[in-house]
Amino acid sequence: MSQSSENEKCFKEREKRVMDVVALKKSDRVPLATISDFYFATSQGVNCREAMYDYDKMAAAWKTTAKELDLDMTGQLFSIMSGKVMDIMGIKGFSWPGAADPAQRLPDHLQYQYHEKDLIQADEIDDFLKDPSDFTIRKLMPRMSETIGPLAMVPVGINALSIPYTMIMGVPMMAALLGDIGSKLKQAGEEHLIWQASQDKLIADLKEMGYPTVHNVTGQCAFDWVADNLRGLKGSMLDMYRQPDKLMALVDLFEPQMVEMTLMMAEMSDIKRVFIPLHKGAGGFMNDAQFKKFYWPSLKRYFLALIDHGLTPEPFYEGDYTPRLEYLAELPPGKIMGHYDKIDRKKHKEIMSGIACFWGDVPGSLLVSGTPEKVKDYVKALIDDFADGGLIVDGSANGLPLESKKENVMALIETVREYGKS
Repeated sequence: MSQSSENEKCFKEREKRVMDVVALKKSDRVPLATISDFYFATSQGVNCREAMYDYDKMAAAWKTTAKELDLDMTGQLFSIMSGKVMDIMGIKGFSWPGAADPAQRLPDHLQYQYHEKDLIQADEIDDFLKDPSDFTIRKLMPRMSETIGPLAMVPVGINALSIPYTMIMGVPMMAALLGDIGSKLKQAGEEHLIWQASQDKLIADLKEMGYPTVHNVTGQCAFDWVADNLRGLKGSMLDMYRQPDKLMALVDLFEPQMVEMTLMMAEMSDIKRVFIPLHKGAGGFMNDAQFKKFYWPSLKRYFLALIDHGLTPEPFYEGDYTPRLEYLAELPPGKIMGHYDKIDRKKHKEIMSGIACFWGDVPGSLLVSGTPEKVKDYVKALIDDFADGGLIVDGSANGLPLESKKENVMALIETVREYGKS
């Protein structure tokens, strides 16, 4: 058998091993799949700045790590964003290594950080709901990007340009106000296509090597879209008490858009798994009544819509989701690939057995500062708890932390291969 044929065979075996567990079928062994990102670069001596700015260097490191770890599914590529595009766009909502703006620049060894803000103020929600497109163009986008800041000068009443007469004078006037925004956006678009091509090539190269990629489409539930990006943690928390109807109006507005956007991106991908980081639904953020009212209904409909279109939701249950297990048990069996951060494993087995596999949950602290012996003990206990009901092993918080010790990562992998056979 040729090497390419052997790699194709291995690719299919790895893909089947993981998806059989997701479908609650018997597998030949416990699979290894990670949502890790920067570890695939940093473990080869490529720092976070280089990973964001030198696409070829990042890809070479990623392939080396993939071969070294020999996982059933490699990590998420698209979370390592292009620092060059971010610079050109003058993005305001992040700090990252290598940033052109010194005020936003982090040391080379740190991964980027997102600055959560209330981009829509509490007293602006009505204005946004009245005309979301106008508010987005004239207020939200300038608040997020220095490059497109001039959009704030677009006059109110842009709908007046909907007839030819007003367009004759209105469009040239706006062009004069916007200056060279067009050339900068063109530059950003060209750089994005270069980055996108490098990502697509890396996924194809990994497939030729026999390694599936865990996902390359990311979605978000409606509440998190609002709370993460528009109202912020503090704003959304206060909204639940002070103006719950307006908060629900925002969630209702974005719910169908989240479905449409995710389906559009999934249509362009051969990988039919959708990563869905869940940020505000954990037990520590809202109580059960709030979860039942604000979060779960739209999240459940989102999951079901993706499943109906042949996709596998990959929710990352960030924070403690033990209080939410009764809700997760409402989902159809064998259709969800849920990654856990913090969970009561005993309760998960009691409530979710026969409904969903368990993906996780080796603590990041153990991989970073523990010993190979402690990692092995933890993984063995994990396999004892879940192997019969469906288990995929990974680190708990964002997969393998970029600071993980190689010997601990290899201890995790070796233990699964030795102890996780059927």
